Amino acid sequence: MLKLLDSWRRPTEREGSPWIGLGAVLFKEMADHLTGARMRILELLIVITAVGTVYTALQNLNRNNSEFLYLRLFTTAQDPLPSFVGFLGFLVPLIAIALAFDAVNSEFNRRTLSRILAQPVYRDAFLFGKFLSCLLTLAIVFAAIWLLIFGLGIVSLGVPPTAEETGRALLFLIATVFYGGIWISLALLFSILFRSPATAALAAIAVWLFFTVFWNIVAGLLLPVFAPQQVTNLLDLIAVWELQLALERISPIRLFAEIAVILLRPAERSLGIILPIQLDRALLGAPLPLDQSLLLIWPHLTSLIAATFLLFAVGYVIFQRQEIRA
Repeated sequence: MLKLLDSWRRPTEREGSPWIGLGAVLFKEMADHLTGARMRILELLIVITAVGTVYTALQNLNRNNSEFLYLRLFTTAQDPLPSFVGFLGFLVPLIAIALAFDAVNSEFNRRTLSRILAQPVYRDAFLFGKFLSCLLTLAIVFAAIWLLIFGLGIVSLGVPPTAEETGRALLFLIATVFYGGIWISLALLFSILFRSPATAALAAIAVWLFFTVFWNIVAGLLLPVFAPQQVTNLLDLIAVWELQLALERISPIRLFAEIAVILLRPAERSLGIILPIQLDRALLGAPLPLDQSLLLIWPHLTSLIAATFLLFAVGYVIFQRQEIRA
């Protein structure tokens, strides 16, 4: 690591720049992630899952309906196996946590952090390099899986994907990466707070289990507190229902699930109350255009991105205030 940092330094770099060493940290961490045994096990798990779910989808695909065949590779399921999107709902957080739970505290435990920061590497560059390496590694892995799914689809279906399918799948890939970014930022935050990697990993997994299992229960308990005491008309009923949705959408898992529904099932026209005009068009079988689907999930995408950088900002402030001794 230290040799790489020395070789990255150039005489033309300004000594006061906070980004000196960012490239060295980024590429070194990405090399560790992509070649490490931990990541290879996770990659093997993802590939097996993708191939298994896509094979099941191909066996159960209704080819008489030629619309959005490639999108149905992501969403078609057969008991007892869920769809590939169903697997992603719990695989992405676990992979993201596995990438980042020991990003900082392992440097403390090996007593290498002070030596790294003694080089021309600032704390800003060190932490940004750790975060970006995890995020880019996740993006590379899932981009490869997306290409694998589309390749299997081309071989099996014999027709190329349409521009609409490609655009929807690409947007879903971006959403998946930032969904993983939330858990990367959370695991990185716990890696800064706790010196033990095991404690950081358990804390991140506990948060994931809370949102997976318990958040809907908590949202149901909070609903009577914030909802109107008396529901006397249709408007009050709609307000209560929208409040329940807002509480459930605090969970990133719910946001990701709704993004998947809108992007991968173009026939879905709403995430809330369906208006009569929307119902009429849905009954006619008219799918929603990509730009309209994007408008529906734009708040969800911005929420995922904002939560990712907000958690990272909290960890950044805490890391900047920590005392690091040789």
